[in-house]
Amino acid sequence: MFSLLADKLDNTFRRLRGLGKISEKNIADALRDIRLALLEADVEFGVAREFIGRVKERAMGQEVLKSIKPGEQIVKIFRDEIAALLGGDAVGLDLTDPARIMVVGLNGAGKTTTSAKLALRLKNEGRRPLLVACDLVRPAAVDQLATLAEQIGVPVYKPAPGSRDVVAVAREALEWARTQNGTVMIFDTAGRQEVDEALIDELRQLHAFLSPRETLLVADAATGQQAVNVAQTFDRAVNVTGIVLTKLDGDARGGAALSMRSVTGKPIKFSGEGEKLDQFGPFVPGRMADRILGMGDIVGLVEHAAARIDEEQAAKSMDRMMSGQFDFNDFLDQMKMMQNLGPLEGLLGLLPGFGKIKKQLPEGALDPKRMKHMEAIVLSMTAKERSNPNLLNPSRRRRIAAGCGRPLMEVNKLIKNFSEMRKMMSGKGKMGAMMKQMASMKGKGGKMPGLPGMGGGLGGLKGLGGLGGGLGGLFGGRR
Repeated sequence: MFSLLADKLDNTFRRLRGLGKISEKNIADALRDIRLALLEADVEFGVAREFIGRVKERAMGQEVLKSIKPGEQIVKIFRDEIAALLGGDAVGLDLTDPARIMVVGLNGAGKTTTSAKLALRLKNEGRRPLLVACDLVRPAAVDQLATLAEQIGVPVYKPAPGSRDVVAVAREALEWARTQNGTVMIFDTAGRQEVDEALIDELRQLHAFLSPRETLLVADAATGQQAVNVAQTFDRAVNVTGIVLTKLDGDARGGAALSMRSVTGKPIKFSGEGEKLDQFGPFVPGRMADRILGMGDIVGLVEHAAARIDEEQAAKSMDRMMSGQFDFNDFLDQMKMMQNLGPLEGLLGLLPGFGKIKKQLPEGALDPKRMKHMEAIVLSMTAKERSNPNLLNPSRRRRIAAGCGRPLMEVNKLIKNFSEMRKMMSGKGKMGAMMKQMASMKGKGGKMPGLPGMGGGLGGLKGLGGLGGGLGGLFGGRR
């Protein structure tokens, strides 16, 4: 989401790092560029002005101007202030008994999906969540929540058809909950296209009846300053205790995320970065600050991958790759693992400096269809061909191309890239040596630092669709 802002900040900081000595004029020029970048990213004007004022106050100090690397000092100041702007430390949920969570927001922000995502997260933490459908306005809202609840295996209370009194529904749900042995209740409420008095009155009544421990506002990060105004209105009505930012995987400017905490005074507790129910997690300001500055989020990458990658399978693939036995069956397994990780662009976006690497990739290299095309090619091979790629002569390749509906050139390119990757991994070069080092560490019960729980370190990622051979191994080379 912050790619545009990150690119502009990167250009500004690169100029500062290139200066051996920094003057007050250099800093003033840089802060002017940063202020414009923030405003273009849709950060609220007052927030941008106060933010620049704090950075300027710290950056103009003698300890910065006279330091050995003043450019690096200013980057650190900016990073710390961004983290503070986003809320400082991560804030958890108050789940003391009776644990009731009221989810509010406008239509289209993702309240119902967020309710299910939150329930799944709490379930994975060992709690027993219950979902309650209190959206009696939007057509099929109750059915949508019931469908999502079934997918994640969480009990859901569905009001009788035609119900209109949301407080009566909540009262019935509390009676129902006594029979369910749940530990936390999540109430999915109604929304509107715009805030109106009828919605606010309904939410006030429900809030007064439930007295929830948490009232979470679901805000679409792509709606810009409107999201900030909506947050203020809901807060005055039902005393919002936290914010859930959705659609952080979009291409919008993302200034609302930077403004929300400062303007409302409420912590951003969770964020959603995709449509899948497991693409949801706590909002950690320091990590988001690193991502905005192009420093990546390695901890987030590890947590994301560790929850979705079969470590034993990844280790097995690494062993086979190192010994030169890696075949297209293993390649298929790696692609499935990779698909479990979610969209490739979002995954690689957690790596430091990916913004620069992305510009060097061929056009459409991160298109999810690419992976599907490769899978179709491999599945068009016979079992013998997948086990022994050396059998793939021109005649067989033509048959595979006809079978999967992809051009022969694409089939040839995949087989070539696969062969090169396999040689590189099992060879005597630097990559092969690194793979052997990983294997020895795995044999000693160790893991590569920085990426634990991933098949003995980076090995868990090395075979993912050719990533081990560099991005070109998967995408067919650089420009």
